[in-house]
Amino acid sequence: MTLAALNALDAAARAQALATCCGATAWVATLNAQFPFASAAALYEAAERIWHNLDEADWREAFTHHPKIGDVRALQEKFASTAAWAAGEQGAVKQASLETLEALAAGNTAYEQKFGYIFIVCATGKSAEQMLALLQARLPNDPSQEIHVAMREQDKITHLRLEKLLA
Repeated sequence: MTLAALNALDAAARAQALATCCGATAWVATLNAQFPFASAAALYEAAERIWHNLDEADWREAFTHHPKIGDVRALQEKFASTAAWAAGEQGAVKQASLETLEALAAGNTAYEQKFGYIFIVCATGKSAEQMLALLQARLPNDPSQEIHVAMREQDKITHLRLEKLLA
């Protein structure tokens, strides 16, 4: 869809489209209230500014709208509305060895137990092995540090998805 088409949508339809980019209710509502945008760059800037001004509960809400890295079943079932985008973002996982997939699953479990939310990484362009290395590198982080790392990863994902929405 074009920016002009997104600008022209009624608020409810636009909110639904924005929710495919980021699942934080406050982000969707705040960004939606700022339409119309004169340029994609202005939209991206507003989306990022809003995201960075939300609180941890909003960030965590957004994280719940992602499947775990490598969880193909969840991609197909729970996340049907964004499954095509998420599958493309996690495409390299399909070529991963069983050993790497098992290590990702174990790492995801350890991460979720430690931090209370799933491992968030902008997977686009990364191999399963690279994502595993990132997961393992981030596991020792302090929770107060890691929430900000995860928040920045979500910001990257949201930006890419807004670009896809406007493609």
